[in-house]
Amino acid sequence: MSTNEPAQVPAGPPPAPAETAASGPQGDNDARFFGQPWALAHVFGVEMWERFSFYGMQGILLLYLYYSVADGGLGMDQTVAAGIVGAYGGSVYLSTILGAWIADRVLGSERVLFYSAIVIVAGHIALALLPGFAGVTVGLILVALGSGGLKANATSVVGTLYRRNDPRRDAGFSLFYLGINLGALLGPLLTGLLQSTLGFHWGFGLAAVGMALGLLQYSFGRKSLPAESRNVPNPLPRSRYALFLGIALAAIALIVVLVLTGVIRADNLSSIVIYVTIAATVAYFVVILSSRQISGTERSRVWAFVPLFITSVAFWSLYQQQFTVVTIYADTKLDRDIFGFEMPVPWVQSINPIFIIILSGVFAWLWTKLGDRQPSTPVKFGLGVMIMGAAFLLFLPFANGGDGSTPLIAMIGILLVFTIAELLLSPVGLSVTTKLAPAHFHTQMVALFFLSVALGTAISGLLAQYYDPEDEVPYFSILGLIAIGVGVMLLVFVKPVLRLMQGVR
Repeated sequence: MSTNEPAQVPAGPPPAPAETAASGPQGDNDARFFGQPWALAHVFGVEMWERFSFYGMQGILLLYLYYSVADGGLGMDQTVAAGIVGAYGGSVYLSTILGAWIADRVLGSERVLFYSAIVIVAGHIALALLPGFAGVTVGLILVALGSGGLKANATSVVGTLYRRNDPRRDAGFSLFYLGINLGALLGPLLTGLLQSTLGFHWGFGLAAVGMALGLLQYSFGRKSLPAESRNVPNPLPRSRYALFLGIALAAIALIVVLVLTGVIRADNLSSIVIYVTIAATVAYFVVILSSRQISGTERSRVWAFVPLFITSVAFWSLYQQQFTVVTIYADTKLDRDIFGFEMPVPWVQSINPIFIIILSGVFAWLWTKLGDRQPSTPVKFGLGVMIMGAAFLLFLPFANGGDGSTPLIAMIGILLVFTIAELLLSPVGLSVTTKLAPAHFHTQMVALFFLSVALGTAISGLLAQYYDPEDEVPYFSILGLIAIGVGVMLLVFVKPVLRLMQGVR
């Protein structure tokens, strides 16, 4: 994750940025939460528990889908299961656009955050209690919608706690993202332990309990949040409520019809999400580039974002395979024996947050130390996707091995390379997006960055369907070399891209 505060880097894909930083009601004198406003504790808590439940559930989701019924799973084909996980991940980031729109036009960020948390709890309860595919369908839809709404607004709410010139602001965001990392670290550890000892539904149940705790804490503390967090920046006229409600109902009806007629199926979900995301991306670019409200300089900067967008998609399509191919690999090829204790498969997904916590400060120090001498954004993007490709090539020495043939230390090393690649691209991406955004399309440009994450995540699910545990060399080598090629191409065209960026680095 990343933010528009380049020095603060949480694990995984990026949360939505704080668009503004209005002054909070307590002013600069409230320092009851580790030197920060007390209201931060409530947003910290709900975000930490949301990440706990999100990564905890996702850590066991793929295993639940393809494990046999005898092992507590649904017995689904492994490739179809991976596609579903990718489609679900992409849908989460598509939902951030809906969450941001509702906040901007109808409810305000704080209310959307609160209602989204309720929806997430309902989704995890469905996964824990409803049997079979019914629980998966209802649960994943609710969690995707809720997580998208919460992601789109939690960081924005934090921004309202500080005045623009409050010196505590960066430290406050650092503390907030510590909560994200703690949740991402602990979720797979605990749900994975329950899944391996008591069963999948106990793991899903723990995710539900964690999110419920976060919601409970937030419910008691939300009144202390500043009024700015409930503002609706661009209210939708009430005369148009019926129109948009009708559009929403028509969209739901269309989806139901497509499912019932077999157009949307489990085996093509990732492709559907890819098509929808591409259509949304093209629409956003067309709307922005054709607008008469942007200047020539702003239009040039939007064009500069196109190669960065493509590079971001390539990066996320490999990085997000932590939840698909890497999970399958950890289940079948990784030696998880630790002094006689077999480490649960989901614990592998807690390795990346550990490295993020350790290395984010190192990268923040490095960029600060280098100042104007640090690499430009296109160079960071190019290096990030090249290193991500190199991480896939690092699987090759262990390819086509038998069960338990890959040492745990090797997987830890590979995920370290994943993390280095992430730190070069993820936090920088959202930061440069806000710099390149035209004044009249700031939110839409941020949405474009999220669409690159959505598209890459959905593609990761589609690609995973071509992974063959018996013949891994083509998969890891082809994807690794393609990613490196994308990075090389961006590095070759750094100067033209920088010219289009018109002074933004």
